[in-house]
Amino acid sequence: MSGVERKHLLSARQMAEFAVNGFLILPEIVPQEYNERAEAEMRRYDSGTGQYWFESSVIRDIFELPEVKGALQSFVGTSPVYDHSHLHIVKAQHHLGQGYHADSVIDTRPFGYDVQAFYFAHDAPDEMGPTLVLPGSHLRKVSNGSISRLKNIVGQKRLVSKAGTIAFMHHGIWHCAQPNYTDATRYVFKLRLRPGQEQRGLFNTDGYKEPEVEQYIRRSGHHLWAGDESRVNQIQIAKFWRYLTGDDRVDVSFEGALTRMGL
Repeated sequence: MSGVERKHLLSARQMAEFAVNGFLILPEIVPQEYNERAEAEMRRYDSGTGQYWFESSVIRDIFELPEVKGALQSFVGTSPVYDHSHLHIVKAQHHLGQGYHADSVIDTRPFGYDVQAFYFAHDAPDEMGPTLVLPGSHLRKVSNGSISRLKNIVGQKRLVSKAGTIAFMHHGIWHCAQPNYTDATRYVFKLRLRPGQEQRGLFNTDGYKEPEVEQYIRRSGHHLWAGDESRVNQIQIAKFWRYLTGDDRVDVSFEGALTRMGL
């Protein structure tokens, strides 16, 4: 994948949001003309498959758009490795949801990650059951469906989206599809890419040490679902931020814990 101009890379504030929550939503990043083509094609295809990336006439055009490429480059660099993709389909009035799961069973990387892009070609309102995610769960490693027994976790968020929205997610995020209570079929295309290089300083790092960015991570990295371990989770996020920025001295941890521990 060829590189993009720096202006198309994610900002430090956007990457901070990804570090804290494990996902980043870019609303309506895809122009409507592409969405209309993609939705029409998906409805003709109408079969969930892992071959859609290779067979679609429009989907790869979408992922060549500078803003989309810039986001991907910010996560996995200029030489990403295709892992898999899938056209996910939830039929109209399908009232059964998935159990919570993470899409990685074994991962020995301390902070390296695959990125998953969820593209919505059409509006996905709440009643249509857009993907449910648990913000901040990406660094709590679990084995695939071992968390499927969990329901209605405090802080969970449905990715209610307008057409043209792409949600970029850390491969470890806890998520699940939701019931579709509408009379229209829901489609979402997922692409997963592995990094072809170390994921340090790949975004537009201008301002990553600005007080506004650092305070956002300190304040927002305490997720209620983590309970008594919310501070531990926040420290993991601070370590992740060091990895993403490429700066092993920056410290956005709770009460400067990393510095106090000599890390």
